[in-house]
Amino acid sequence: MIKHKTKLYAYKVVLPTIICYFCELKRYFMQVKTTGIVLHSIKYSDSASIVTVYTRHFGRVSYMVHGVNKKKSTCRAALMQPLSIVEMDVFHTPGKDLQRIKDLRIAYLFTGIPFDPIKNAVGLFLSEMLFRTLRQSEPDDSIYLFLENSIQQFDCCEVGVANFHLVFLIKMTRFMGFEPNNDEGNTSYFDLMNGIFLGHKPLHPHFLTPELTSDFLLLLDTDYSNMDKLHLSRQKRTKLLEGLIEYFKLHIPDFHGIHSLEVLQSLFD
Repeated sequence: MIKHKTKLYAYKVVLPTIICYFCELKRYFMQVKTTGIVLHSIKYSDSASIVTVYTRHFGRVSYMVHGVNKKKSTCRAALMQPLSIVEMDVFHTPGKDLQRIKDLRIAYLFTGIPFDPIKNAVGLFLSEMLFRTLRQSEPDDSIYLFLENSIQQFDCCEVGVANFHLVFLIKMTRFMGFEPNNDEGNTSYFDLMNGIFLGHKPLHPHFLTPELTSDFLLLLDTDYSNMDKLHLSRQKRTKLLEGLIEYFKLHIPDFHGIHSLEVLQSLFD
């Protein structure tokens, strides 16, 4: 009788628990198909790289990629250039710092960015900005779709290229949670620390002058479709970019600056 009850207990309680455990384990180690945007790649060894990708399903993820220099590799270095939009088959284990990629394919074939020196420099700048600011490991579909759409528009655009990064950064503030606020209607100065426009000079040094604030307001009303209509001198474009980077620094912890900024500015000299 006792043996019968033990067997019954095993079938009704223990066995389902074991099955659930293995199902959960399989879920943790299961292969997943996702799309992503390459933000950064660094050499780990002669045959491996660590690639940081902003994925649609998992947010920001770092992957250990082996065989990047092999001709027959499914994850060649050429497929992992900054801002590349890729499809991936990955083994995703929650809580693990470095994930694994099984297969990687180009999801969108660039026709402009790699072949235009200015677009290439802007792309490197934007990928570094994203690498240093997008840190969340949770997925955000609105951010991913914004990035994907912006990159594709940038690749195809033929006019207004010199203003693209400015328009992009302004749009990015909305997703980062510190979009400029113009509810008060006072537009003489833009307070970078508080993200608001003021009719008087702030008491701290983090603000845009009235002349730059006027251009900043025009930038807020600019989209990818009309960015060629925004006429800025090289000096004003540089000052606006410096102001935007300072704005990001003030609102994102541990964001200290961009290495590719100097290269970008030299192209517009």
